[in-house]
Amino acid sequence: MAGLLCGTKRKKQVSDLHEEGKNAINAPLLPSSIEIHPEDTLMEENAERVMLDPTSRETHKFKDLLKVLIDWINSELEEDRIIVKDLEEDCYDGQVLQKLFEKLSGRKLNVAEVTQSEIVQKQKLQTVLEAVNLLLRPHGWPIEWSVDSIHSKNLVAIVFLLVSLAMHFQAPIRLPEHVSVQVVVVKKKDGLLQTGHITKELTTTTEMMMGRFERDAFDTLLDHAPDKLNVVKTSLITFVNKHLNKLNLEVTELETQFADGVYLVLLMGLLEDYFVPLYNFFLTPESFEQKVHNVAFAFELMQDGGLKKPKARPEDVVNLNLKSTLRVLYNLFTNYKNSD
Repeated sequence: MAGLLCGTKRKKQVSDLHEEGKNAINAPLLPSSIEIHPEDTLMEENAERVMLDPTSRETHKFKDLLKVLIDWINSELEEDRIIVKDLEEDCYDGQVLQKLFEKLSGRKLNVAEVTQSEIVQKQKLQTVLEAVNLLLRPHGWPIEWSVDSIHSKNLVAIVFLLVSLAMHFQAPIRLPEHVSVQVVVVKKKDGLLQTGHITKELTTTTEMMMGRFERDAFDTLLDHAPDKLNVVKTSLITFVNKHLNKLNLEVTELETQFADGVYLVLLMGLLEDYFVPLYNFFLTPESFEQKVHNVAFAFELMQDGGLKKPKARPEDVVNLNLKSTLRVLYNLFTNYKNSD
């Protein structure tokens, strides 16, 4: 028994020594903050593996971006009773991405509903990503993801994909600006692991991201026919006052008087002929968050009335973005211009 224990101990010592030697060879090439998994050491020669630097994962802006994306997905897929809590764990197999793309695009993809095996999951991802790429690539979107990167739970690739979808479909969310992360690229060369850092920019400014959207009549109006802007504003003011006057309210400035969402909520009640309970919104909002709540609630009432989800973001209306406010009011004017 003593001999057996000694033999086992010697084997463990040899194994530990081997592991220590391997770490000693590779350690100078690896940043101390990166956790290298066993599969990384089994990489084929010249193979690459990309991972998010742990320090970037913990930054406030990146966490904010993840939360905004998760809340957006859950809002879009609420009817499907899908709840996303972790982008890496919930998006890698293609199920959530399929449902999200179908909801945003209005297209039904021919894929299996339940995917258990890795092969079927990758086949499903392939179909979903082909549809996504076919939609985004003609508009100049850089494709920063692949089937392997998504399925391997590469968070940076997943976030790139979701941010691109959110911007392309003008999601009613406000993405944090200037979110960048450090990405670690691990490559195996001559039997050793070599690493390098690359900075990836996930979001830019709101204005630049908004600029990727298709231009509409209001872009043209403000850029090329500003003299006609007052005519449009006068028509919209006449329309909203026709209804708000019933509550002894009057609008003279579109960009400022709708910014807190109160008039929008009251206007929807008047247009649809119902009383909006005061506990559903802030009648005298004081904070930015309360104003955003009011505008978002008004958007919900618009959808309940059969209108499409506004392409403007609640935050942009609150921030006095004239084009966003005009888009919302013009949509109401188009649908209710003949209402008493």
